Amino acid sequence: MNRVYLDHNATTPLRPEARAAMVAAMDVAGNPSSVHAEGRAAKALVERARAQVAAALGADGADVIFTSGATEAAALACAGRGLASAAVEHDAVAAWGSGTLSVRADGVVEVFEPAATALQLANSETGVVQELPAGLAVTDATQGFGKLPFAFNWSGAEMALVSAHKLGGPKGIGALVIRRGTDLVAQLKGGGQEMGRRAGTENVIGIAGFGAAAEAAARDLADGRWGEIEKLRNILENGLEASAKSIIFVGKDSRRLPNTSCFAVPGWKGETQVMQMDLAGFAISAGSACSSGKVRASRVLGAMGYDETVAASAIRVSLGLETREEDVQRFVDAWLKQESKYRARAA
Repeated sequence: MNRVYLDHNATTPLRPEARAAMVAAMDVAGNPSSVHAEGRAAKALVERARAQVAAALGADGADVIFTSGATEAAALACAGRGLASAAVEHDAVAAWGSGTLSVRADGVVEVFEPAATALQLANSETGVVQELPAGLAVTDATQGFGKLPFAFNWSGAEMALVSAHKLGGPKGIGALVIRRGTDLVAQLKGGGQEMGRRAGTENVIGIAGFGAAAEAAARDLADGRWGEIEKLRNILENGLEASAKSIIFVGKDSRRLPNTSCFAVPGWKGETQVMQMDLAGFAISAGSACSSGKVRASRVLGAMGYDETVAASAIRVSLGLETREEDVQRFVDAWLKQESKYRARAA
């Protein structure tokens, strides 16, 4: 069976550019903090990647702090700040926010005090994109980075979180981007790495892969590749809607990530759909992938006003740059086959 991977919002396959950069970095033995030639060679790799990530983000290199991922970046940005947030935020941000901001039925968050708010650029489950207000304290740009035009220096945000494995880089490496002059309290203390803002010997191999992936992702975005993926997403949704009359597409009337479709057939559990499609050769999800394998009713959909039945029935299909129209059509046919069986059992 030729499997089709449609869970790119959880993680993306490693780009060839990232793989090549990581393999090359494995042969560099030095510690970036060492002053000898080997150390300087390792440091050069880190700084080259920092410049690549900064360029892709529309930021200055000195403002990029490498971390172990977006979760650590969220802790570094949000700890002790008492930020307002909404229930649609990723768990890594929600853990530090109040969760009190209102969410409209279309998934848009209502922000009143941007300077005291954490707000995602795009939601990983629904794909809904937020309009970032000027002066925003923190934005989680993890899902939007590489898929949407985004320039940190123009966004007005004080800090932004990103992760490499959402755009074809390796897992376990991310960054916090910070506007110069913003106060920041280091959470990991020890050596003076990352200009004293994040202690610990740098993950040179992961950082090199991140830089190469960010550069390649920026090129694909500029070349209009995600516009092609959006057309495939629309083909998928039109194909499903034509036959599945009770299907609900979440956030369809909002601006969304070009690759993301979240939908539900009330009563048909998302967990069941994920298993059925897995057996049919398709990798999809029933929400965020950061819950240690747990499948539960989406609190994101609950915040948007959907009841428990719909929230527990939602699945997410997220396409990638290698997704082809034949992959989409195969998924539509396989899913509709299972949906027909569900309707027959429920009748």
